[in-house]
Amino acid sequence: MNDMSPLASHARYERCIKASKAVRWDIDADVIRGRSFDRSEKYLPDGLTLIDGFTTLSEDEKRFVSQIQGLTYAHIFGLVERFINAKMLEISRDHWLGDQTALEALVRFSDEELKHQELFRRIGAMIAATLPPGYRFDIDPNDVATAVLGKSTWAVLALTLDIELFTQLHYRQSIEPDAALSKLFKDVFLFHWKEESQHAQLDEMEWMRCDTTLSPEQRDRAVDEFIELVGAVDGILQAQAASDGSYFVANVARKIAAEESAAIRAAFLKAYRWQYIHSGAALPAFGKVLTMLTTEAQRGRIQAALAGLH
Repeated sequence: MNDMSPLASHARYERCIKASKAVRWDIDADVIRGRSFDRSEKYLPDGLTLIDGFTTLSEDEKRFVSQIQGLTYAHIFGLVERFINAKMLEISRDHWLGDQTALEALVRFSDEELKHQELFRRIGAMIAATLPPGYRFDIDPNDVATAVLGKSTWAVLALTLDIELFTQLHYRQSIEPDAALSKLFKDVFLFHWKEESQHAQLDEMEWMRCDTTLSPEQRDRAVDEFIELVGAVDGILQAQAASDGSYFVANVARKIAAEESAAIRAAFLKAYRWQYIHSGAALPAFGKVLTMLTTEAQRGRIQAALAGLH
């Protein structure tokens, strides 16, 4: 259902390698640079926390929300990098005895994803050290990766492209412009964005290449598996929103009644669904590829599933 020629694909792989070499960075020398996080600053910007939805909170409490969500943001990205890297290593096999330029591009992708996992582990620990005890992130990245990788490659690559496109949107539209944000947090996602830009191109090429190997029946099942993956992501978000809301309520200086507590948890969930599901699904770049690879009826099933998560 797509016509990516070998020559055009080869040239795109070459461009991804060139970009990878040009933006290569080091966690300590370029990103952290001996700095630490400061509780007087926001960690995640208003455009991602959807802070206007936390209508009953003081400014100090809103800043605390940004810090909790910033920690969860680091954990979620560390989690998704686990299955993304495993899938890229798996599909690199298709190029082992073929286009060595494509193989190099995917090996570089994998190397960068391993670095990103280390970055988010370290950033998560650094943020946690600034916050009160009791925060929980009980989702095992290996368990999630095992479940995700049990789905078809088509479905996993669809989810991966969605993720790596929305990371770029988050940085450009929300993180970079927010002058009140922690400078260290901004730099984490500046450097992450630099490498995710070429990763999204590789995701797109590999998804389209995978699509050419499927029968219509296999593709239709893959669409259902993509919907199942989005539903699984939402399950993770529901659990973490409840946990983060409870952590917030337990660590503010005033007593919060049950009705307000429920509203705070709902606001966390709305923000997380925006961050990790709706912001990517609405991107034209994702929609363009999805339209190339699916029928109108299949896209209707996806849209109906997404609508159920509002």
